[in-house]
Amino acid sequence: MSTPTTDLGGVVVATALPYRPDPAAPGGLAVDHDAYAAHCDWLIENGCRGVGPNGSLGEYSSLTDDERRRVVQTAVSAVAGRGIVIAGVHAPGSHLARRWAELAAEDGADAVLCLPPTMYRASRSQIVAHYTEVASVGLPVMLYNNPIDTKVDLTPDVVAELAAIDNVVAVKEFSGDVRRAFEIAERCDIDVIAGADDLLFELLVDGAVGWFAGFPNAFPAESVEIYELARSGRIDEARALYRHLVPVFRWDSRTEFVQAIKLSMDMVGRYGGPCRPPRGPLTAEHEALVRAQTEHALAALAEHKSRTAA
Repeated sequence: MSTPTTDLGGVVVATALPYRPDPAAPGGLAVDHDAYAAHCDWLIENGCRGVGPNGSLGEYSSLTDDERRRVVQTAVSAVAGRGIVIAGVHAPGSHLARRWAELAAEDGADAVLCLPPTMYRASRSQIVAHYTEVASVGLPVMLYNNPIDTKVDLTPDVVAELAAIDNVVAVKEFSGDVRRAFEIAERCDIDVIAGADDLLFELLVDGAVGWFAGFPNAFPAESVEIYELARSGRIDEARALYRHLVPVFRWDSRTEFVQAIKLSMDMVGRYGGPCRPPRGPLTAEHEALVRAQTEHALAALAEHKSRTAA
C-alpha cells in the first residue's frame, strides 16, 4: 500500500473491467485478472495518479462478492505503491458498504468511493448515517454524488454536513451542475473531484482538484496532460486539447458509458471487450457514433503530438 494520504486529487481512473469467455461464469464471462492488472499498470505508467476499482464503470453490481473483493486485491497489487487505489464500496445499506470498506482497508486500498444507499431514495438523516458508518472504518472517504442513477442528490448543503464527518475528505461531483463547485467551497472545506468527463474543463476552472475519470481508460497520457495544463493555469492550451476529446467524452454521461469506453479502448489497442448482463452491446447507431468520435479524437491527438514535437 502507498503512504496513507487524505489527498485524493489528480487523475484517478474508474477502471473498466476485462472479461474472458467462461461458460461456467456469470453471464458466460469470467474476470480476467491478468488483463486487469496489466491495464492498471499501463494507466500508472501513463501518468495517472491512481485507479478506482469497483465503480459503475467497473460493473461492480454484476460481480459476485468474491470477484468484487479480488478486483480490489488485483488493483492494489498492480499499482504496487506507485499511486493510490480508491475502492468503490457502493451498496444498498450502510452495513454492506461498511463491510466493503473494511475489506478494502484489509486488502490495502488507500481510500473508498461511496454512493448514498443504492436502490433506495434515502432521507437526509439516513444519508448522514450511511456515510458515518462507512467513514468509521478509518479510510479516507470520497462521497459520490450521482443523482441521475441514485435519485439522491448530495446538494452543497448536504455535502457540507457530510464534510463534518471524520475521514470524509472529497466529493466526486456528477450532478452535471457546474455551479456546485463554488457553492461547495463556500460552505465547507472538502475537495471537489470532477466526476463527469464532459464537464472536466469547467469544473477544473472552478476549482476542482481531481478527476475521477472514465475515458482515461483509453486516453490516459492525454487526459493527464489536459488536467495538468488546467491546474497550472494554462487554460487556453487545456481548452484546445480538451475540445477535440469532449465529443467522445460525452458518452461518460450516457447510459451506455461502459460499452462506449470499452469500445474506445479496443480502438486504441487496449482490451475493452464485452460487458456482463444486463449491459449488452451498443446498437449499430451508437457504435458508429462512438467509432467516429474516437477516430476524430485520435486524429486530433496525433496532430497535437506532431505540433508539440516540432
